[in-house]
Amino acid sequence: MVKRLNSSDGNFEQDFNDLLLKNRDTENDVSGVVKDILRDVKARGDQALFEYTEKFDGLSLTADTMRVSEQEIEDALKACADDTLDALKLAAQRITDFHIRHIPENDQMTDDAGVKLGVRWNAVEAAGIYVPGGKAAYPSSVLMNAVPAVAAGVERIIMVVPSPKGYLNPLVLAAAHISGITEIYRIGGAQAVAALAYGTETIKAVDIIAGPGNAYVAAAKKEVFGTVGIDMIAGPSEILVLADNKNDPKWVAMDLLSQAEHDEVAQSILITDDQEYAIKVIDAVEDHLKTLPRANIARASWNNHGCVITVSDLDDAPALINQIAPEHLELAVADCEKMLSKIRNAGSIFIGRYTPEAIGDYIAGPNHVLPTSGSARFSSGLSVLDFMKRSTLIECDAASIAKIGPSAMTLAGEEGLDAHKKSIEIRLTEKK
Repeated sequence: MVKRLNSSDGNFEQDFNDLLLKNRDTENDVSGVVKDILRDVKARGDQALFEYTEKFDGLSLTADTMRVSEQEIEDALKACADDTLDALKLAAQRITDFHIRHIPENDQMTDDAGVKLGVRWNAVEAAGIYVPGGKAAYPSSVLMNAVPAVAAGVERIIMVVPSPKGYLNPLVLAAAHISGITEIYRIGGAQAVAALAYGTETIKAVDIIAGPGNAYVAAAKKEVFGTVGIDMIAGPSEILVLADNKNDPKWVAMDLLSQAEHDEVAQSILITDDQEYAIKVIDAVEDHLKTLPRANIARASWNNHGCVITVSDLDDAPALINQIAPEHLELAVADCEKMLSKIRNAGSIFIGRYTPEAIGDYIAGPNHVLPTSGSARFSSGLSVLDFMKRSTLIECDAASIAKIGPSAMTLAGEEGLDAHKKSIEIRLTEKK
């Protein structure tokens, strides 16, 4: 049965803390295996990739067959229904339109001392997009990871996707094509991450790796961070719905299940101020579970990790929400703006009774790659900024360094860094 908490109970604080601290990561430690794979690919390049691909995916590759051909991409497009391609194109356009608005501008100013200061932004030169393979593939994730990189102006974008027994999901290839990706390799796992990070004879190294994967991929991304940048390490999916009793309980129940169906360790939380309404939502969840194709997964998630929290007043909810810092937050209450003003920690916020989380997964425009496991307290969803970096600009002339240089010399002297001090002093005392 789903866990139920009531803020009026004397043990609520302890029970709520237990909810926050509950570990949903059921994966075994794979770091040792991953480190061995990374070292091997770094040392042996393509040959190591071929061997691991045959071992794990049952696919024999060569340098000529590792890259997905243009003909394969064309064939994939032909295999997709027209309405599906239209939906992917609409999604790609909306994602693009949203993300290009957040490209930062260069900035330059001259301060009171006459020093010119500024910031210059540049896209990384190369980005790697990891895409899970097999029949349970997610073309929407291809768009969400690739489109911001394209919008940011990344010159070279490489996609890696495993193809177990040679199978490549046509929708994944179609989404890559629509995103503008042409360099695609049929490799996956930690070995693919290694190829992106270190490079091989065939695959040139990238500057950042983005995209979801299994425990081996996540561990590999952690390990190569520092050699390359990474987007984030995403945990199990989450949703928190704040709802009053004016919502149809069937709607809210389905929203909760929309995340529960991802996997058995996903988490769905309802916060409401009406106990009777909470029971109606719980009953509606049970009714929906009778018809969902992925009911076994959703039921395990709901029963083991779901939670229904009843508060005495909805105004008490923001404090709880900010502690949970959910990946997805739905505000289905009468005064959404008032509630929104109190929310600090959430990956993506869905406002109003007609904005289900699922609309953000596919078509709204903002990215669906979001911080999980409470990391929305200090991080954000994927954006163009993940594929860009900034350089600060400083320019002094003789007059401006004369104004601020002596203070810098004082601080350098206090730190015992004499060359620092003298590099300024020499410009002030030995003028050309």
